[in-house]
Amino acid sequence: MEHQSPTNVHLRLWSKDDLSLLERLMGDPAMTVYLEGPESPEQIRSRHDRYCRLSDTDKGLMYVIVVGAAGVAAGSVGYWETEWQGQTVWETGWSVLPEFQGQGIATKATMLVVELVRRLDRYRFLHAFPMVTNGASNAVCRKAGFTLQSEVELEAWREPGKMLRFNDWRLDLSADQQ
Repeated sequence: MEHQSPTNVHLRLWSKDDLSLLERLMGDPAMTVYLEGPESPEQIRSRHDRYCRLSDTDKGLMYVIVVGAAGVAAGSVGYWETEWQGQTVWETGWSVLPEFQGQGIATKATMLVVELVRRLDRYRFLHAFPMVTNGASNAVCRKAGFTLQSEVELEAWREPGKMLRFNDWRLDLSADQQ
């Protein structure tokens, strides 16, 4: 299943062959500065297995961001169910390799995900939660049409009890497409 935008950014479903991409995305300290640092090889393998299994559910999907005619893997993007403020919503997140950053690729890939979840017509809202200090991801949210709701404190994934500051960006999927 491949989705294409006119700007030559495509999405393809995450597969068992994408572990090396995930190792670059989640194993590099520079790539994970806003995600509490790099994951261990075991954590990366577990994440990879979760990404592969998502396609067996209706709770979300992970994609490889593919660019150019040669189909080079530039990063990842996806969506998944989450509970937020008493309701089930879609959540999205992305990561783009350093050599592809600053080219609008994350924004284009996120907009493709928006199209996909809008067609599902299951939940009204799609949220993204970048750290408040992550200027690039907050810019993706703004450019992709999300509205900043508020700054929120959420518990760290790897350090229970440690609170981190995120922006809650929300996109109303029922709103007319622009």
